[in-house]
Amino acid sequence: MVCNFDVGQDLSAGNFSTQTLSLHPYREQITRILSSAVAAVEPGAAIRRFLKCSQDRLFLDDQLYDLSGIKRVFIAAIGKAAVPMSAAAADIIGEKLTGGLVICKHLPEVKDSRFTTLQGGHPVPNEDSLNAGKALMALVNDLTEDDLLICLISGGGSALVTLSYDGIGLADMQHLTEVLLACGARIDEMNTLRRHLDRIKGAGLARAASPATVISLILSDVVNSPLEAIASGPTAPDPSTIDEVLEIIRRYDLADQLPQSIINCLQLGYETPKPGDPLFDRVQNVLVASNELASAAAMECAAKSGFETISLGNAWQGEARQVAGLLIEKMKDQFLADKPLCLVAGGETTVTLRGSGKGGRNQELALASVPLMAGESDWMLIALATDGEDGPTDAAGAVVTQQTLQNAKSIGLNPESYLDNNDAYNFFDPLGDLLKPGPTGTNVNDLTFMFWFPLK
Repeated sequence: MVCNFDVGQDLSAGNFSTQTLSLHPYREQITRILSSAVAAVEPGAAIRRFLKCSQDRLFLDDQLYDLSGIKRVFIAAIGKAAVPMSAAAADIIGEKLTGGLVICKHLPEVKDSRFTTLQGGHPVPNEDSLNAGKALMALVNDLTEDDLLICLISGGGSALVTLSYDGIGLADMQHLTEVLLACGARIDEMNTLRRHLDRIKGAGLARAASPATVISLILSDVVNSPLEAIASGPTAPDPSTIDEVLEIIRRYDLADQLPQSIINCLQLGYETPKPGDPLFDRVQNVLVASNELASAAAMECAAKSGFETISLGNAWQGEARQVAGLLIEKMKDQFLADKPLCLVAGGETTVTLRGSGKGGRNQELALASVPLMAGESDWMLIALATDGEDGPTDAAGAVVTQQTLQNAKSIGLNPESYLDNNDAYNFFDPLGDLLKPGPTGTNVNDLTFMFWFPLK
């Protein structure tokens, strides 16, 4: 069975193989479904769906831009998908492209001569992120009303590019990021703080580029895709306020953990441009890919492969170990017939760090499900980060079946103790059930798949 989504890079069955999947009767169908989800949100294809150019006529989502009146066209690409997004956009613009800047997590083996390509830090901003922020502002500060800036924005941009307000050092922003990651704050809450502390975020890039025309093509890594939260919304109106920032700090009891420079900055009350600001009369923001698209593609492929399909929605958030329990409750509620079943849930969970182990939110969700899956015959759970990298690891997630607990105990692994130490990577690694497809070049949050197979 062939599905309708072409994989931009090699995301074949071998890339998604694990010990459990390699032995499973449905291994080809399963890996094809996973590949289809990622392929549907391949950044280059997403750009080509929305951006068209013919002679002097540039169209973005049916809006026309007359390039005959534009003196210079620049591209600024920010995020994990910056390289393929910029390559596609440059090919579309062709000789009318003046130049641009690409800021990414992984430098490409071959750099595009049309761009300056820089590497930023992720998930914690580093000196490279600061240098990237300075380079980006240098590019846009030179723009005039006769110029066009094409922004290509994807997940990871908040850390890859930073340029905080005066008085806030890089070490302060690094500490902020580490504190937010450790306390279990949601990504939208993290980005609410970042927008009020950084010159680029919270429409800061659009403000700096004014009076140029700005168009942004945005690939979402945020639940429900609010534009202000994706890469902290460098070109999007920001509805959040300083009061909301202070509430987040109170909610997680962070006041005593944050550098005084950050508290001082917030007390100054720097506000971001809000919806309705005249600044946005010359700005167009368009969402080009999301978690919903990835899960829909997976379900389409599953249906064509003979599965009954059920969507569990794309707004799953909260502690990974708690979400695992809720998803398995949904699994147990299903009526099982003669056809295989595929349930798909999307979103982005969080992990409150309690131990010193190694892993990521998808691996932790999978580990929390191990004892819950032990008695569930012919079920399989797969937790997958669509960017191919879960937390600070080379794994994208893990695979769990009713056999996982028995296999673990046979080699002396106790899932509860590994969960207590946030050490999911070192639990699944000896079992051979970590998913390691490598960086996919895209990022639209996470997907959890639950399969049931009529094997008996």
